[in-house]
Amino acid sequence: MRSYRNLKKEYDALEEKYRLLLAQKSELAYELGALKDEEEQIRFQDSQIRALHQSIRHLKHDMKNHLLVIGSYLNSEDYEEAKEYTSQILDKLNAVHSYIETGNSLLNHIVNQKLETAREKGILVKAEIENLSFANMKSMDFSAMLSNLLDNAIEASEKETDVRPEINVSIFQKRGYEAVCVKNRIGNSVLQKNPGLSSTKDENKAHGMGIPQIREIAEKYQGMCDFYEEASFFCACVFIPK
Repeated sequence: MRSYRNLKKEYDALEEKYRLLLAQKSELAYELGALKDEEEQIRFQDSQIRALHQSIRHLKHDMKNHLLVIGSYLNSEDYEEAKEYTSQILDKLNAVHSYIETGNSLLNHIVNQKLETAREKGILVKAEIENLSFANMKSMDFSAMLSNLLDNAIEASEKETDVRPEINVSIFQKRGYEAVCVKNRIGNSVLQKNPGLSSTKDENKAHGMGIPQIREIAEKYQGMCDFYEEASFFCACVFIPK
């Protein structure tokens, strides 16, 4: 009959083996989820690029006819109609938005999806984005940080009635940091009404939503957050060490 000591030793060994298998299962489940997310991002990216190419083909096909119409107006010295028609063409051209390619598939997916949502809501969008990897961040944290920054700006812009809604997105590196800065135009100061960026007040809810999570993620990676106002824009910036 085996002694208690031997049985305890076998039990401890089996328990350790079970713990390792459970950890391996969790890791594999996480990797599977990441692969599924990447597949979804690639499909979205492919659909966006296809739609862009289709829009460009249509514009190219129609351009000859547009030029003939403008030429006809000019020949008849109908300059006002020529100007109006040209303005309509420019509006169509401005409606065709280029696909932002950063070299980071997750960044591509989030930025292009969120900015397309903003454009559909009539928000003017400007973006200056460098090819950065944010390799030190876990995908889930990076996604939550960037999505919250963009969602806050979009929701705040929707509520603006005093100014034309506009969002500027900058992703860049500076002094050993990889940074994301999202700015949205404001008609009135947000920080004067809500300096702590609390989400308890309805008029400031858009800017308050997600701020604690953004700060928590930045601190997790020994990074920094900065929320300020400049030239009629509310600015939210996060700096993550490289």
